[in-house]
Amino acid sequence: MLKVGLTGGIGAGKSEVSRLLAGYGAVIVDADRIAREVVEPGTPGLAAVVAAFGEDVLTAEGALDRPKLGSVVFADPAKLRTLNAIVHPLVGTRSAELEAAAGPDAIVVHDVPLLTENGLAPLYDLVVVVDADPGTQLKRLTGLRGMAEAEARARMAAQATREQRLAVATLVIDNDGPLEALEPQVRTVWAELTARAEPTARAAE
Repeated sequence: MLKVGLTGGIGAGKSEVSRLLAGYGAVIVDADRIAREVVEPGTPGLAAVVAAFGEDVLTAEGALDRPKLGSVVFADPAKLRTLNAIVHPLVGTRSAELEAAAGPDAIVVHDVPLLTENGLAPLYDLVVVVDADPGTQLKRLTGLRGMAEAEARARMAAQATREQRLAVATLVIDNDGPLEALEPQVRTVWAELTARAEPTARAAE
């Protein structure tokens, strides 16, 4: 098994890279998706979030009101740390379960937005960083996602810097350009991952 960490700043295009890698045959462990699952109604995770932040972060139906919680934690680093301390251990446990189920020959790509921030690079055989200029990120967040500029800047500021992400990268995918320029780069990265996985698979035999 080859364990790959995939990360990138908000708006860098990591989700599209993840989708392409899945199409080539990677097993994707999506930390964001798991983070949503572990705070669904009725879970211990949601109970812990409500205990920390109050019932104001719930919708009328009793589900987590993500925009409301986001506006709280991204404006206050201490509150963001509190949320991360609740959610990250739950995500880590579930990610390990999914990885274990993938099989010894798999290339498992952990799609982890906060890989750099949480010092997770040593957990993986290599790290792939999807890189984009901060100006490009801002343009995508405000233009494509309809995010207010102040909120987009706050979310970017809450993450690692571009330099910090590149410092932990084994492979870098430049996603400053148009979508059609992305796929050939991802295909090249997949070829590299496949080549690196072969010795790992042989060693497991």
